[in-house]
Amino acid sequence: MAYQALYRVWRSQRFDDVVGQKAITQTLKNAIIQKKTSHAYLFTGPRGTGKTSAAKIFAKAINCQHSVDGEPCNECETCIAITEGRLNDVIEIDAASNNGVEEIRDIRDKAKYAPTQAEYKVYIIDEVHMLSTGAFNALLKTLEEPPKNVIFILATTEPHKIPLTIISRTQRFDFKRIGTQDIVDHLAYILKQINVEFEEQALYVIGRAAEGGMRDALSILDQTISFSDEKVTLADAMQVTGSLTYEMMDQYISCCVTGDVEQALETLESILSSGKEARRFLEDLLLYCRDLLMFQQAPKLLAEKVGNLTDKFKELAGQTSAEKIYQMIQILSDTQNDIRFTNNANIYLEVATVKLAKSVKRTIETSEEPKQEVASSSTELTALQQQIETLQKELAGIKKNGVAAKEPEPAKTTRVTSSKNALRIPTELVYKVLNEATRDHLLNVKNVWEDLLQTLSVTQRAMLKASEPVAAGPKGLVIAFDYEIVCGRAMDDEELQLAVHNNLSRLADYAPDMVCITKESWPKLRQSFISQNKDSIGTSDSEESVSNGDSHFMTEAEQQPEPETNNQVVDEAIAMFGTELVEVIND
Repeated sequence: MAYQALYRVWRSQRFDDVVGQKAITQTLKNAIIQKKTSHAYLFTGPRGTGKTSAAKIFAKAINCQHSVDGEPCNECETCIAITEGRLNDVIEIDAASNNGVEEIRDIRDKAKYAPTQAEYKVYIIDEVHMLSTGAFNALLKTLEEPPKNVIFILATTEPHKIPLTIISRTQRFDFKRIGTQDIVDHLAYILKQINVEFEEQALYVIGRAAEGGMRDALSILDQTISFSDEKVTLADAMQVTGSLTYEMMDQYISCCVTGDVEQALETLESILSSGKEARRFLEDLLLYCRDLLMFQQAPKLLAEKVGNLTDKFKELAGQTSAEKIYQMIQILSDTQNDIRFTNNANIYLEVATVKLAKSVKRTIETSEEPKQEVASSSTELTALQQQIETLQKELAGIKKNGVAAKEPEPAKTTRVTSSKNALRIPTELVYKVLNEATRDHLLNVKNVWEDLLQTLSVTQRAMLKASEPVAAGPKGLVIAFDYEIVCGRAMDDEELQLAVHNNLSRLADYAPDMVCITKESWPKLRQSFISQNKDSIGTSDSEESVSNGDSHFMTEAEQQPEPETNNQVVDEAIAMFGTELVEVIND
């Protein structure tokens, strides 16, 4: 007999064999026992969680003459025929390839006939969300008024694509992702039945890679058995799934936690050169950081989910603060979001590595600053105490010798104050943009501004939320920020500037260099530019862009309309009375 894949050989044949769906299977069993079955069911959930298997078990249990406690016997002719797929009254249909109106009409017409071999005629429609609108409408009438002894079981991974009129006429069961421990236990049971040796830790790697799907877990196990040499080992499972060994992750995260940028980059290079895929690498790192956090809060719970934990892992969990882990997870999550839109994910991984390691150094430096301030304050206090003691001794000596004591001059102390350098506004760059600024360029940017924000990371979007474009030219874009601190960070953030440059090029076919200023400085810069360029500004198309809502660049005095020299009334008055001024005196 030809070899069959494990997920086909070990497909569940009884409700009790369905892993991780106890609530659903118990409900279906009770419905069969109490003879309260519905005419239509909807099974939803992720792939490989037992939807179709449960449907076939239900078809067997409801037609089995020897069922016990709602379970099929799997030995009678009816059960065997359903298992082998040759019972005419149990029809399994793939909606992906039979999604037309004619196929559903054919089902509707045949459903009117009574079952010939079993008590109930059962239609199992898999991937039902693939049906067309017309097919759903054809099915609707049958679900609303079903023939006697006919049951429909609809299975889908995407219930949101099914019309609500269909869902409301069915009993819905949501299959959940299967827990890692349940998958590991089931895989261990199968390996013992087929006499294959295994390492328990390898099963945990397979279980986590399956992401809650038993079919995926069995497929990966099948690959691992074929790859291994008569024993499923941890190394084989790592190789097949593309996962990182715990030693690799221990070494990488350890370098990041200690702030060793060079060693962290070397470790990353070693991991990628060994053939690890970038996106899989990020997923493993996120899980590792999650495990660090969980181990700090609930070590027993994590041990049950993961299995054996390395000593280095426990050491890292002990010396890394929860705040630092939050920061690492945020950096990794942002990087995972960024690499979805690039073909060179390694660059983002290298940048993320530098961020992870540098963030530790900043945290350490920040924590040391208060200590330095305390040390400085204690030094000043000691010096003041010494000056007071000296003055007291001098005063006592003067009183003893009978000399009138002069009032001591107050001790001069120097206070150490720290002042930050004020933000330097790039005036020359702003003027350069204003020289070429046009209204069309500014409107072009403003039209895609909201779309631009959505393409950025969460941190970048937060920075640009407090800003707006105020001037734009062919090669430059001036952005005014509400807050000086945000403006300063944007000036130093090369990634933000590159992201704005690239995304504007994609959205508006316009790739300017970003110039950052504060909103407070913008009116002064604009007025200064207008004053310096009075002669040429009037004819420039940039006046609409730079004026930020004003009609043009000129001052209010310049904006006054010139008096009309050819006023017809004045000319007529001059012709009638002459040009001499006449003073009229009332008697």
